[in-house]
Amino acid sequence: MKKIFFTAGPSELYFTVEQHLKNAIRDGIASISHREKAYVRMQQETTEGLKALLQVPDNYTIGFTSSATEVWDRMSENLIDKHSLHLVNGAFSEKFYKAASALGKEAKAIVAKPGQNHDLSSLQVDDRTELISITQNETSTGAAMPIEDITTFRAAHPKPLLAIDAVSSLPIPEFDFNQMDSLYFSVQKSFGLPAGLGVWLFNNRCVERAEELKSNGKYHDSYNSILKIAKMAAKHQTTCTPNVLNIYLLGKVVQDMLNKGIGQIRQEARYKSALLYQLFESHPKLKAFVTDKKYRSMTVGVADVENGSEALMNKLAEKGLIIGNGYGEFKNKHIRIASFPTHSKEQMEMLVDEINQLDF
Repeated sequence: MKKIFFTAGPSELYFTVEQHLKNAIRDGIASISHREKAYVRMQQETTEGLKALLQVPDNYTIGFTSSATEVWDRMSENLIDKHSLHLVNGAFSEKFYKAASALGKEAKAIVAKPGQNHDLSSLQVDDRTELISITQNETSTGAAMPIEDITTFRAAHPKPLLAIDAVSSLPIPEFDFNQMDSLYFSVQKSFGLPAGLGVWLFNNRCVERAEELKSNGKYHDSYNSILKIAKMAAKHQTTCTPNVLNIYLLGKVVQDMLNKGIGQIRQEARYKSALLYQLFESHPKLKAFVTDKKYRSMTVGVADVENGSEALMNKLAEKGLIIGNGYGEFKNKHIRIASFPTHSKEQMEMLVDEINQLDF
């Protein structure tokens, strides 16, 4: 039985990945050295494709890490002397706060209840704050921050570096990269690739901040520090042996998305998301966890399940439809359903129809 993964990551592979994998094996991509000219060309194609897809300005660097989780440590080590502010509204936004704290930073967390979000217009920011972290799409709860709210907030607080977690939402949100300084994501979610690669986009303000900390003896020159990433990325290389195969696949999928058109991908995302929330609002045993429609994610729909999620998940799995369980404290209480670019409208319609027909 062929399975379809609607999990929030790792998720269903993008529908073109199988052929790209075959081509990679045929062409020996997994065996080339990351210092070869062939690799340099490949990384350049991948980063240039990403910049075109996401409309990234020229003052940004695109670097590669082992995961998005690694970026939390690198930002804490390279961009923060003491004071960071973390807007926590779920498990993953909290993890960055804990990572910064564990590295000795005087991190501050402003916590919203899970399933809710922060009113950025009323947020007070300490003058000492060096970096502000906003999780645009909280994968654990399905709460998302509207882009226009982030833009308005940045205008009110231009001094601190603004770091955006877009791990499970890109390429769907249309970010204005001039209104932020750092953004990162993982490829195993909306880009539909195997896990094992983080992508970190940062601008010249971040590089200048790192250089300032380094000159003051407050910079951690770790193996994958931001200044090393920036230096090597300028040559379309990495600081250490990267996930060559995934960088190749990312470049190919990005080109596929460019060929399809990001406008069409975003339009389909709105339709698929509307299907999910209509299901949550109409089904007698489901209830959308994010009650304020303004803050509902377009890529990860989360619902409370009456009497728990296990029966529904098991019955769908019998049909080859794999959805996600609740995260952390909400395990076996919630379902989490991804509607990423690889999930077709027809697949989402089929999933919704199956849930409506099941007795659970």
